[in-house]
Amino acid sequence: MNSSPNPQLEIVSVVIPTFNRVHLLERAINSVLTQTNNNFELIVVDDGSTDNTLSLLSPKFPQVHWIHQQNSGVSKARNRGILQAKGKWIALLDSDDVWHPQKLELQLKFIQKTPSILFCHTDEQWIRNEAKVNPPSYLNKTNEQIFINSLDRCIICPSSVLMHKSILEKVGLFDEKLPVCEDYDLWLRLLISHDIAYLPQKLVTKYGGHKDQLSTQYWGMDRFRVTSLEKLLNLPDLKEKLKKQIIKTLVLKLDRLAESFAKHNKHKQAQKFRSKSEHYYVSFQSGLLST
Repeated sequence: MNSSPNPQLEIVSVVIPTFNRVHLLERAINSVLTQTNNNFELIVVDDGSTDNTLSLLSPKFPQVHWIHQQNSGVSKARNRGILQAKGKWIALLDSDDVWHPQKLELQLKFIQKTPSILFCHTDEQWIRNEAKVNPPSYLNKTNEQIFINSLDRCIICPSSVLMHKSILEKVGLFDEKLPVCEDYDLWLRLLISHDIAYLPQKLVTKYGGHKDQLSTQYWGMDRFRVTSLEKLLNLPDLKEKLKKQIIKTLVLKLDRLAESFAKHNKHKQAQKFRSKSEHYYVSFQSGLLST
């Protein structure tokens, strides 16, 4: 049961992780400070920036709770902010994205009408190289089979999420061992045990095309998704139907990785992925899983 009978009256803790984005961070901060619902605290976690983020921006925004840490990755930065948050509700914003002015207000009003909901996300607008673009077709954000639809790729934008802190206490925070796909990993863990509400309004603008995006820095992203899927299989009380869907996705991803690594003449790694794929395929066919 939701312990928040009136979410609009409770403080929301907004967490922005950042690394060497002083040129973008100010825009993100302003999009929070201009929200129509101003009952929030804003936490910015500087993940060891070397572009003078703190010295340039902290005097401009004294109302922001600034945290500095040695460069440890986006997961640790988000987790640091969440752990220091005073609010029962957590909202995330990536430093290269912006919120639309009514983002928090509309989400909180929706949650107030649906008190069983502890996890909510919205639609978003995409800008790439200063031009509006349509999101890819796989980003079907509707609640119908959202867990299954999320197995292939992450379809929930972190900057659109509002969640109650209690659900993170149950399933854990972002996996700090994952350099990328950490959002994919957490959303799947949450979706297994919690419903998510979806607001179809475009309440976030997501910017892409810049060189420092994490998704452009790592080749073979499915490697990290495979790690997440294998973790899911070890969850207690995992329903058989979901287990089969996870194994089916693992087989597809491992085959994809084997083919990709073989094309790059990385045959040892390719064979490792093929062997794993065969193991999970046999498990899927027999209905049994022995890891």
